[in-house]
Amino acid sequence: MTGSKSKSGALYELRFRSLFDAGRGYSFPCDASGHVDLDSLSERARSNYLFARAVVGQELSVPEVHRCDPTPRECGKLGG
Repeated sequence: MTGSKSKSGALYELRFRSLFDAGRGYSFPCDASGHVDLDSLSERARSNYLFARAVVGQELSVPEVHRCDPTPRECGKLGG
């Protein structure tokens, strides 16, 4: 999944990391404040986002906003 482009051209994503499997988790495009536009997500991504939020502290870490610059390839490594 790629990040969301801000007015400054920077890309951002909200990352939820697995508490049990290093390198696993979910990532979603967001703005610099961590707000995810649910209307822009596919049905599957929206479902994954709602699941990720529901299991914070049980299966996933508290999400972090990551700036993905200068290349968008840095975004989406976790999969959402």
